[in-house]
Order: sequence, then structure tokens, then C-alpha cells
Amino acid sequence: MSLRPVTDHALCPRLLGEIRSDRPLIVAAVEEEAAHLDGRFPLLVTGMGKVNAAAALALALSRGERPGEIVNLGTAGALKEGLSGLHEISRVVQHDLDTALLHKISGRVYGAPLTVGAGRGPTLATGDTFVTDSAVRERLALEADLVDMEGYAVATVAQHLDIPVRLVKFVSDSADEDARTTWPEALDHAAGILAGWVEKHIPSPRTPRRLPRRTRTSVTFTVHPLSAPHAA
Repeated sequence: MSLRPVTDHALCPRLLGEIRSDRPLIVAAVEEEAAHLDGRFPLLVTGMGKVNAAAALALALSRGERPGEIVNLGTAGALKEGLSGLHEISRVVQHDLDTALLHKISGRVYGAPLTVGAGRGPTLATGDTFVTDSAVRERLALEADLVDMEGYAVATVAQHLDIPVRLVKFVSDSADEDARTTWPEALDHAAGILAGWVEKHIPSPRTPRRLPRRTRTSVTFTVHPLSAPHAA
């Protein structure tokens, strides 16, 4: 029995606002993580996972003007005891790509670790798995401090296009068996903390863009669905 694709526009990537070179582009996986932002900056909601994040961001950046920087806001699971609160990532790896094996059989390096930000924060492991297993957590803790599902993809697109990038993650759960319930419960609190970080660390644009004299629309964020090619 095959599964038919479900079309839900609420799950499609969405760009709220206008990408401009004089301000950052905020990138989040789900709208709940950006629920407390005040609308000063454009926001791209990509959907969960590496493919969704990379595809949505690449498509948004292909349409014209590019941002001054990309800031990925989101939640992450703690892989080590004592990690909590907000963190700006310094290094990000892919935990579900066997870079060593691929190098051995091809002679090429795929998915090498990436350095981001100021280089003083924790290491983030990105993969297409919502980690809810203590054994997996223990294994990932050998190479990273936090785990998410989008950070590496966002950083890869940004670095390919030579756009500065920051990954800012709030610890929402312990990446163990309790994560299924603790992550949803922590989302709204995480969104408030992430919005506070934006308020403190990203200055407001100094001068608003002037509208043409004949235009009467106000300068507010609007939702622009990112289109995708239709299957034949």
C-alpha cells in the first residue's frame, strides 16, 4: 500500500517579509520557534529536517537580494548533562552522514565539520532524526554537545553563498526518551528566549526603506509561499 502525499500549506516553507542586504534573514524550522519575534526582520520558516532547510533557504536566496547575514534560531537537545539555556554554536557536524567511510571509498570529503560564529560555543550535531533514545544520545555525545535537525544545512547553504551565518539554539530537551513530551512543552518558552536574544544582539535597521509616493500599503510583513515545481 502506497502513501499518498498530503498537501498542507501550513507545512510549506514560507517567507515573511522582504530579504534585504542591510539586515539579517532569520531562519527557523517551525513557526512556533519564532512566535515571539517582533517582525523587525524577515523570517523564513523552512520546515523540519536538513532537506527542507537547505531547499527552502536556497530557493529564498535565489530570488534576488541577499541578506547581510543568516541567523538560524531554533531548539536543540542536550547531549551532555548540565547543558541548558541558550547557546551560539561554534562548530556543526552531520551525525547521520558517514564522512570517513565516504572518503575511504571515494577519496572525497563530504559533510566535513563547519566552523560558524565566533568559534567559542558548543558543537552541534545535525541529522534527520528527532533523538529520543539514550543510547543514541550517548553515541552522539562523543562528537557534539547539542543535537538538532537543520543547523548544518543552513550553515552549508550560507557558506556556499559566502553569507555570514550564526546558529542560535535553546536547549528544549535532553534528547532521550522524554523528549517526545518535553520538546512541545518547551517550545513557547524557547521562542521567548530566542526573541530576547534577537532583541539584544541584532540592532534594528537604522533607516526604513521609503515607499514610492504612489504606494499606500504599509510596511508590514506579509506571507509569501515559496513555490515548488509541480510533478508532471
